[in-house]
Amino acid sequence: MDRPRDPDLAMRLFGSSPERALALVRAAWPAAVGPELARRTEVVSLDAGQLRVRVPDAAWQKNLWRMRGDILARLRAIAGRAAPRSMGFVQGPVPPPPERPRAAAPPPPRLPASLVEAASVIEDEALRAAFLAAAGRYLGRFSPSAGGSTGSAAGAAGDSAAGGSPAAPPTEANSAAASSAGTATGRASGR
Repeated sequence: MDRPRDPDLAMRLFGSSPERALALVRAAWPAAVGPELARRTEVVSLDAGQLRVRVPDAAWQKNLWRMRGDILARLRAIAGRAAPRSMGFVQGPVPPPPERPRAAAPPPPRLPASLVEAASVIEDEALRAAFLAAAGRYLGRFSPSAGGSTGSAAGAAGDSAAGGSPAAPPTEANSAAASSAGTATGRASGR
């Protein structure tokens, strides 16, 4: 669904100071030029409507000069009237983009006790751990928190064996029952 765009919104929010306008253009740059080009260039400044971009060498400068009309049009589509009106280039070393922190992996789903018990016949401990990790990732695809459906047999079996229904949030009673069941499984298999 397309919402009507207010071309003056970015100008009202970011146009009040040059620092804010530059921050907007820096944020819009990867969307306007694509991730690969954004990685190889750096937005340096925005002065009186002219955007300065650092490029590694003359070849990059020549190619971007030819693309400047398209790039400026894309920036206008994103930033409205706060977008630059012209573009210039400076040559120099482009620093690598900052590393973005990776999102923490979701906790592994509770594995059904029957699966853990069945995996106990795998003698190699590393292989058993790899098997259980793969099974957990597979079953995690069907958990409600992963946004998947529990309508499949594997998902339904995983949910019912884990001691809860997919719609019910975990409770202390369910957690205690699951942990005591896991402890009992561990004793039964000799671990």
